[in-house]
Amino acid sequence: MPLVGVVLGSKSDQAYGDETSSVLEQLGIEHEVVFASAHRTPEKVREYTQGARERGIEVLIAEAGGSAGLPGVMASWTTLPVIGVPLPSSDLGGVDALHAIAQMPPGIPVACVAIGSWGARNAAFFAAQILANKHVDISASYEEYRAGLASR
Repeated sequence: MPLVGVVLGSKSDQAYGDETSSVLEQLGIEHEVVFASAHRTPEKVREYTQGARERGIEVLIAEAGGSAGLPGVMASWTTLPVIGVPLPSSDLGGVDALHAIAQMPPGIPVACVAIGSWGARNAAFFAAQILANKHVDISASYEEYRAGLASR
């Protein structure tokens, strides 16, 4: 059963989703990837987000560029942790998405990571840190990964 739901705002964001998935797989974290746009398919976003907890999802990762409404919209529909990944899909290189995700109103928080590839990977690592509080196997996997960083 997937513990992490990765939602990509567009199929053109697939490469970033693949980076997130790669890290989650490396750490042995089951996840699912779906495409849903806050602007083009808002009902799909609502249904997916509101049903996430019932499906066993414990952390949501939302990756979007431009106005980057996806993470905030998802956070408005759930109390699960939402990690927003700003993508460099506009002429502003992702700074617009970074600002949109980082400036959520009080009470509807979204964690925000770096723009692009680094953020896509760090979102997975952050999800692992959240899940490690409850799941011993994920804690061990993430601790092993971190220990390996020290030997590089």
